[in-house]
Amino acid sequence: MNRQPLNPITAQDRADFDRDGVVCLRQMFDRDWIERMTAAVDRVMNTNHPMARPREVTQALGGTSGRYHINSFVWHWDADFRAWALESPNGEIAASLMGVDQVRMFYDQVFVKEPKTSEMTDWHHDLPFWPMRGNQILSIWVALTDVGPDNSSLEYIGGSHRWNKFYRAAIPDKDPRFKSELEECPNFSLLRNDPQYRFLSWTMKAGDCLVHHPLTVHGSEGNFSPSRRRIAISNRYFGPDAIWDPRPATMRVTGDPVIESGKYPAHDQAFPIAWQRQGAAA
Repeated sequence: MNRQPLNPITAQDRADFDRDGVVCLRQMFDRDWIERMTAAVDRVMNTNHPMARPREVTQALGGTSGRYHINSFVWHWDADFRAWALESPNGEIAASLMGVDQVRMFYDQVFVKEPKTSEMTDWHHDLPFWPMRGNQILSIWVALTDVGPDNSSLEYIGGSHRWNKFYRAAIPDKDPRFKSELEECPNFSLLRNDPQYRFLSWTMKAGDCLVHHPLTVHGSEGNFSPSRRRIAISNRYFGPDAIWDPRPATMRVTGDPVIESGKYPAHDQAFPIAWQRQGAAA
């Protein structure tokens, strides 16, 4: 299994990420990683581990077909997910796009939409959900299956990370604990003909990844394919400018780290160093 990206991250990739708040990187993970993590996802989906944090969206919303499954902080209790977080190319990809010498692991999420899953992922951006702030935070969403418009490809609004907006957290299963007075994110699916918005989406092969800024607005439709699954893992990493900001209506971090608000979260158990440039100071 490769520890470094299979393909170089170019100056154009960095420019696209800076301009759009998202970039698609092709074939960064080898087949061994894809097979290992697909098997790990299948195992995790049906494991009643005491530290698991599953969200069964289809069940919660009363759906009648398919399955939309989410699980978070899996790397804390599963060895394959820990290796994926700390030994795969993820950390180097994050550091390269943020232009930093060191990144720490924040958390991971599993996203599975089985065939005939109608539940969409509402338009949202990530940062309002997190007890953290900063510009050097990102998500790496790795496709473990081929992904296209029929089986719930992600869509982004290019440049939305620069809007200076902070929308209310959007929770797929409508968990009321995350309600707040923030402005609700518009349903951009109804605004496709508005020329002020640039919709970005990619057809992906297993091993491709999307990397996005935590304020880039995105969402996805249901998996309308009768036969194709959509499986992805999203790992989130942060660099030196991140600060701890445990606001109301944000998620609980596994391990309940005690960190002073406004400080860099250098907590080695909750947020270990995932990648560091050789020779860089710790």
